[in-house]
Amino acid sequence: MPGFTTQRRLAASELKVGESRVWINPDPEVAGELSDAITREDIRSQIQSGNVKAKPKKGNSRGRIRARAAKLAYGHCKGPGHRRGAKGARSPRKEQWMTKIRAMRKKLRELREVGQIDRHAYRLLYRKSKGGEYRSLAHLNSFIKAKGLARGE
Repeated sequence: MPGFTTQRRLAASELKVGESRVWINPDPEVAGELSDAITREDIRSQIQSGNVKAKPKKGNSRGRIRARAAKLAYGHCKGPGHRRGAKGARSPRKEQWMTKIRAMRKKLRELREVGQIDRHAYRLLYRKSKGGEYRSLAHLNSFIKAKGLARGE
């Protein structure tokens, strides 16, 4: 079977694909017709007759990525051998702080709105939270309970 270099180049141009995506019919009976096709018009007629086609685009399968994502959601595949970056890079201190302070401020707002703490207690607790006095939301709650700042209880 001849190389069909010129035909492949012209077909790629006509089909608006790369040369590697041009499919040429391997049938020896058609080979004579194809080797005579040296103009763009000849190539267009071969495309019409189905002797020259564009192969479909190839894609990358996402199956393996989905399987890994499912495992990661469970907390698997996260051991020391898979970690790149220090502890502070994987979970920056600032992000930890933002998560914690937002949770505390939300809780304080809720307590103030339902009337469990008055606005003076709210301001006091808000400032102490901002100053980093409480390790967590649970710590804040235990402080409120210990100091008897909540009215509803």
